[in-house]
Amino acid sequence: MTHPSPDPSPTPPDWPHCGHGATPEDPVGCRGIHIPGHTSCLAHLADADRDAYLAGPASRSGADYTGTPFTPGLLRRLLRALRTSDDRFPFLSTVRFDHATFTGDVWFDDMTFPSDASFEGAVFTGETSFAGVTFTSDVFFERAAFGADVSFHGVTFTAGAFFQEAAFTGDTSFDDSDFHGGADFAWAAFAGETSFQRALFRNVSFKGARFEAESQLGPLACGSRVQLDGAVFTVPVTVEAAARAVTCVRTRWASAATLNLRHAELDLTDAVLECPLTVSARSTPFSSGPGDPLPETLLSGHDPGVRLTSIGGVDAAHVALYDIDLTDCRFAGAVHLDQLRVDGWCTFAGTPGGIRRHQLLPWWWGRRSTLAEEHHWRAQSARPALAHGWTPPPADTPVLRPAALAALYRQVRKSLEDGKNEPDAADFYYGEMEMRRHDTTRPPAERALLTAYWAVSGYGLRASRALAWLLGAMAATVLALLLWGVPAVDPKPATTGRQVTAGQELTLTTGTPDPVNPTGPWSERVTTERFEKALRVAINSVVFRSSGQNLTTAGTYTEMTSRIAEPVLLGLAVLAVRGRVKR
Repeated sequence: MTHPSPDPSPTPPDWPHCGHGATPEDPVGCRGIHIPGHTSCLAHLADADRDAYLAGPASRSGADYTGTPFTPGLLRRLLRALRTSDDRFPFLSTVRFDHATFTGDVWFDDMTFPSDASFEGAVFTGETSFAGVTFTSDVFFERAAFGADVSFHGVTFTAGAFFQEAAFTGDTSFDDSDFHGGADFAWAAFAGETSFQRALFRNVSFKGARFEAESQLGPLACGSRVQLDGAVFTVPVTVEAAARAVTCVRTRWASAATLNLRHAELDLTDAVLECPLTVSARSTPFSSGPGDPLPETLLSGHDPGVRLTSIGGVDAAHVALYDIDLTDCRFAGAVHLDQLRVDGWCTFAGTPGGIRRHQLLPWWWGRRSTLAEEHHWRAQSARPALAHGWTPPPADTPVLRPAALAALYRQVRKSLEDGKNEPDAADFYYGEMEMRRHDTTRPPAERALLTAYWAVSGYGLRASRALAWLLGAMAATVLALLLWGVPAVDPKPATTGRQVTAGQELTLTTGTPDPVNPTGPWSERVTTERFEKALRVAINSVVFRSSGQNLTTAGTYTEMTSRIAEPVLLGLAVLAVRGRVKR
C-alpha cells in the first residue's frame, strides 16, 4: 500500500520553522514550528529542553505542533506527559497538529480534546487510531492524508468535524461514531473499504467524495441531511440511512448500488448511473446489533416512508424503485422513463377531492394517479376555481407544456404496463389523453374528437360516464318511440283477391299496410302498451338486434341510430371496467 510522502516544497512555510536538516535539495529543512522560547520544533529540541517543556503546562494549553515530524517514540512521550490519574489524556485547550507528519503507527485512543483540535494537512504514514476519542469542540482534518488503515470507532464529535479533501488510503472505519455537530467529508477520497455502520449524524456532507473500494455507508442515522452530491462510487456500495433528506445531485455510480432508506426525501437530479441503482424504503428500523435497533430519536414523529423528489437528468433504465412515495417526484428531463422499474407500493400524486363550482355548474375531478408536473401545470394555467387543490410548482421549477406532459405520461405508462400494473397504467393513459386534449398545437378537429371521447366515456376509462350516456340514450330512444315511432295501431296483414269461376286458378295477395303515425295529444300517446313496445326496441338496439316491431318512418330511423350508438356506449363501459380489473 502506498504511503503518503509529499515531496519537500522549496517554499518556506508561513510560521517560524525549525529548519533542521536543510540541504541544497531541501533548503527549507524541517517545517516544525518553534516551541515557545526556542528556535527548534519539539522533534529537534535538546533532550533537556524537551523534557522541561513536556513537564510544564505549555505542552497541554494552547499547544501548537504545526509542521512537526512525530516519530512513534516522540508521540508516546507527548501523550505520556498528558496522562492523568484516571488514565485519560486530555489537552487543556486548543491544540494544533497542522501539516505535522506522523511516521509509523499512531494511537490517540481514549483521548479528550476539550477545545478545538486541528490536524489540517497532517500526514499519517502508518496505521492510525482515534478509537474512543472525545472531541468536545471543532476538529479539523482538512487535507489530512492517512497512508494506512484508520479507525475512528466510537468517537464522539461534540461539535463540527471537518474532513474536507482528506485522503484515506487504507481501510477506514467510523463505526459507532456520534457526530453531534455538522460532519463534512466534502471532496474526501476513500481508497480502501469504508464503513460508517451505526454512525449517528445531525448533518453530514460527502459532496464530491470519492469511494474506490467496496463501501458500507451505514446503517446510519442523521437528524437532517445526508449529502452525496457529486460523490463518485467506483465499486458496489450499499447506503443504509435513516435521515430527513438524502441528496444525490450529480452523484456518479460506476457500479451497482443500493439505497435502503427510512424517513428520507431523496433527490436524484442529474445522477450518473452506469449500473443498476435500487432505491427501496425500509419498513422497520435498521439493526445496530443483534436485536438492537438503530436509534432514531432525532427522527421521532417523522414519517418513516421514503419520498423521491426528482429523477430529472437520470437514465431511468438503470433505476428500480420499491415502496417509494412519488407524489412530488419530478420526472421531467429523465431519459428512458419507459424502462423505469416501479415495484411494490409506489404511490403517485392524486387529483384534488371535493366539488367546486365553475360558471354556476358543479365540477369535480375523478380520482386518478397523476404526475407532479400535471399538478404544477394545472395550478398555473387553470381558472382559480379549478386550480384549487392542485400543487403549485416549487420556486425556479419550470412548468411543462401539455405536449411535454403527454410524452412524460406516455413513457411512464409504458413502464407500468411492462410491470403488469395495468390499473395505474390506465390512469397515466388518461393523463396522456388529457394533455393531448389541452395541447393547443394540435389540430382543432383532433381536439374536438378527444373532447367528445372524454365527455362520453373518459377516454374509455370511466364506466360510470359511459353507462350514464347509455341510459340517457336508451331513455331518449324510448321517448322518441313513444311519441313518434310506435304506430297508432299495429298494422295487420290483409289478403285480397278476385272471385273466379270454378276450375280457374285463384290468386290471393297478402300485404301489410304502412304504419299510421300517432296523432292526438302527447299525453294520449304515453301508454303502458306503447311504452313496453318502445322499451323492447331500445333494449334490442343495445345488443345490436332488430326488435321486429313495426315502426313509423321516424321510429325506423330512431331504431337505426340507437343500434349504432348504444352498442358503442356499452362497449366503452365494458372497456373501462376491463381497464380497472386487468392484471
